[in-house]
Order: sequence, then structure tokens, then C-alpha cells
Amino acid sequence: MIFEHNNQIMIAGIGTDIVEVYRIEEKLQKNERFKTHVFSEAEISYCEKQKKPNIHFAARWAVKEAYLKAIGVQFIGNHRLPEIETLHLENGKPYIHLLGNAKQNFLDQKCKAIHVSISHTETNAIAFVLIEADAF
Repeated sequence: MIFEHNNQIMIAGIGTDIVEVYRIEEKLQKNERFKTHVFSEAEISYCEKQKKPNIHFAARWAVKEAYLKAIGVQFIGNHRLPEIETLHLENGKPYIHLLGNAKQNFLDQKCKAIHVSISHTETNAIAFVLIEADAF
């Protein structure tokens, strides 16, 4: 389906990531601080309410990685990952909520919208992120 817009927009970046659930599960088991270092309070609360929390933690990890690729970050270590938060609308659709420096970086790059898609199985989680900006 094609929609016409009054304003011209462009794709500013795309990113995707796939992660094996067991890798995130191992990190969560080995280091309790990993959880709060990577995930926001809202993300932790959401994941821990799920039947299989590790799958949902892995999906959120994939979103963070995909977002950083889409925004053009070359080194993940310089970013506060809880500032890239995956939340859900009432209908269950996921969206990315940015905080702090992540939000400021998004605005500084003149970005306008973020689209995210997440999927997972028992063993893998994948995320796809597309960022829009006004055309020049």
C-alpha cells in the first residue's frame, strides 16, 4: 500500500539483529547487573511477567542492536542501552521509546519516526528497525 504525504520523507537508516536466546539467558544468569545495565525498569517488568522471560529479554536486546545499527552507531559500548526502550501499545504493537542521550542523538540527526518489528521463537529473536527523517 502506498500513501501520499505532503511532506517528503526519506529512510534515514535501517537495522536488523538476530540473537540466540540462550546467549542472553546465560548473560542474565551469570551477572545480575547485566539486566539493569541493558534493560529499563519497564522492560524488565514486562519480560518478567511473561511465561518465558528470556525470549522477551532477547527480543529487546535485538531491538537495541537493530536501533543502533539504524541510527548509525559504530560502537555499542558508548551507549546507555536502557535509554533505548521497547514498549507496547494497547493493541500489542511494539514501539521504541528513547530517553536521555539516545533521544537527543535522534533529534540531533533530524530523525522523525521509528518503526520496529520483533519476532521470536524458542531459540532466536529478531528485530528490524527503520528510521525516517525529513527529506532534504
